[in-house]
This record gives sequence, C-alpha cells and structure tokens, in this order.
Amino acid sequence: MNKAKQFRISEAVVEEAFCRVKANKGAAGVDRQSLEQFEQDLDKNLFKVWNRMPSGTYFPPAVRSVEIPKASGGTRTLGIPTVGDRVAQMVVKMHLEPEVDKLFHPDSYGYRPGRSALQAVGRTRERCFKYGWVIDLDIKAFFDSINHNLMLELVRRHTQDRWILLYIERWLKAKLQREDGTLVDRDCGSPQGSVISPLLANIFMHHAFDRWMAEQFPHIPFERYADDVVLHAVTEAQAKHVLSRIRERLFVYKLEVHPEKTRIVYCKTANRSGDYTPTSFTFLGYTFRPRSCQNSRGEIFLGYGPGISDAAGKRIRKEIRSWKLHLRSDASLQELATAVNAKAQGWINYFGCYNKRDLQSTLAVLNADLVKWASRKFRRLYRQPKKIREWLTKIADSNPSLFAHWRFGCPPYVLR
Repeated sequence: MNKAKQFRISEAVVEEAFCRVKANKGAAGVDRQSLEQFEQDLDKNLFKVWNRMPSGTYFPPAVRSVEIPKASGGTRTLGIPTVGDRVAQMVVKMHLEPEVDKLFHPDSYGYRPGRSALQAVGRTRERCFKYGWVIDLDIKAFFDSINHNLMLELVRRHTQDRWILLYIERWLKAKLQREDGTLVDRDCGSPQGSVISPLLANIFMHHAFDRWMAEQFPHIPFERYADDVVLHAVTEAQAKHVLSRIRERLFVYKLEVHPEKTRIVYCKTANRSGDYTPTSFTFLGYTFRPRSCQNSRGEIFLGYGPGISDAAGKRIRKEIRSWKLHLRSDASLQELATAVNAKAQGWINYFGCYNKRDLQSTLAVLNADLVKWASRKFRRLYRQPKKIREWLTKIADSNPSLFAHWRFGCPPYVLR
C-alpha cells in the first residue's frame, strides 16, 4: 500500500458503495450534479473519492438544504449531500453498520437491514391487544438536536478505526447551504437526507433510550422507528411514571420530549371499561383507534387496530389528482394502467395490510378519474357516468388485474 494512504479502503468497496447509492436514488447536492451526470465519468469520480479517503484528505462539501412540507404542518429541513459525498458516507456505513446492528434492540425497526416499518406496525398492533395504554412519544426536532460531542463519544464505543471517527466528525460539522446560497455552520444535529444519519441516529437512540429502557423498564415493551416511539403500559399511572422518567433520561442526552405531540392514549376495546381520552394515535402512517371487528363466528365487536391515517390518505388523493388522468384523452386504458400501477401497488403493499377498506375508499379516487377520462375520450359517453361505470365494469370483469386497485378490491363501480 502507498505510504501516503493511512487507511485501508479498497477501490472495490468504493465501487460497491456507489452501486448502493445509485439504488437509493436521490437528488443532487450543492454541485447540482445528478446521479446520471456523476455516472457519465464514473471511473474518474470514484477515483477522486477513493484517492482521498485512505489518505485522510477527504473533506465533505456543504450539504444542500431543502425544505419539505410535514404531514403535521410546517416544514422539515433535509440535508442533501453531493453524490460523491453520499458514496463516501456509504463506505463508512458499510464498515460500521455490521458491527453495531447486531447490538441493537430487537424492537428498533428504522433503517436497519431486514427490518421494516410494517414490522413495527404489526408488533404495535399485537401489543395493543395485550396492553390498555400507550405512550405516543415524540422527540422534539430529534435529528436537529443530536449533540455532536455526545454522538462522537457513542460512536467511539463501537469502533476505534480512526478514519471512521475522522469522517463522521467532518460530516457532523459540514456546513449547510441554504437555498439562497448562504452557508451556515452547524454545532449540533445530523442532517436528514444523508446516508450516514440514520445509522448515527440509531446508535444515539440505542444508548440514550433502548438500552436504558431494557435495563430500567424491562416489562414495558416498545417499538421504535428512528425517533418515532410507541410504548405500552398496563395502567395510566404506570404510563405517566414511565413518561416522566423518559423525560429525565432524554434530558441527559440533550433531547426534549415534545410537550404537545407526546400523549398517553387509552386503547379502548369492548373488554376495557372506562371513558378516557384520547383513544387514538398515529404511528408510521397508520392510525390506531377503536374499530368494529368480526370474530371467527361472524360476531361484531369493538376492537383496536391500525388503518391508513387521514393524513396519509389525503396525501395519496392529492397525488392521484395531480396526475390529471382525465386530461389524458390521447392515452388508452392500458397506457393509463401502466402509468399508475407501480405507485398504486406501492400504496397497497404498505397501507393495504390492515383495515383495507380505508385504503379502498382512498383509491376509489382513481375510479372517479377514470370516469372523467372516458367522458372526455368518448363522445358517445359524454356526461353519462352510469354508462361509463357499466363499460368499465365489463372491462374489469374480463380483465380484473388491469389496474392494481381493481385487484385490491376497488372495482370501477366504487367511487369516492
């Protein structure tokens, strides 16, 4: 190895890191270079990353700041690194993640290999059957509040590789470039949108929360997805006590429990007496609340479970309407199906697992747009929605898999 290269980082690892970055897609950073543009001179661009990383001379460029709307209102700041910087971060992630992931709590689900948001939702559902109370925990501005000194101290507990520590520190301190071009120094936080931030967040919460909960409250189960946490308690008094202790614990790590968004929720069912509020909470796009259920004998009873949240349903309907399918009179029905099915199937795969009727109601917007499309495309059907629905129903009967939402149980005659 060249004496100038202090650290052992192979070119093959950098190439693999790019393949993973490419698979994750993503926007351009401050240099405005897209993935496609980066790949046009791939060998040269990857050589730049590899040549600097082993020698310790790689310095990350500023992170591009992008404001995106939050489902709960307001905006969230994303930090978008350049493509080359994402490759460098992926190199570090590939080295560090296998060492730390095996130590993480089994109910930590966010941004981990082999784990998913749906697994967290399913586990939450199971535990809401067993426990009558939930702590819906929200950590105020978590990613923006991570203390750099604490973060580096926690990373040092898992690795002594100087190059990993060196580059993580540089990424934490990298400047943020606002949309007007001004550069901002950062003394805390790890930008959402970067490759390394989710792993750092899991390391931070592993020490600040997960391990502590397992030691102090082993009888209180929880599900955590990054900074979204749901905990289960037997009584309201128990939930209040645990929440009080959590506030104290997170304060030690310079984090704050959000005073308005954090709530204690009663999981009301037919078998649980008492009139308490609130009785619903939202976790990972699903709203958990009392719902009518049917047992194996066909009897209806009051249960408690998840279904697509109102906010998620609203976002889906807004996106469907943005497609303006009714204006595409030049397209055939098959072409419309090809255009929308991948997106619709993605929603079905995630939100169709529990209480599918709510999602069917949401996706029925597609049927309404198809009726409008046919009304514009075929003059003989103009302003005859009943005949259009009959025509679409015949097509669905002969080709029920044409549209993903038809396959899901939302046929043409179902309109929102």
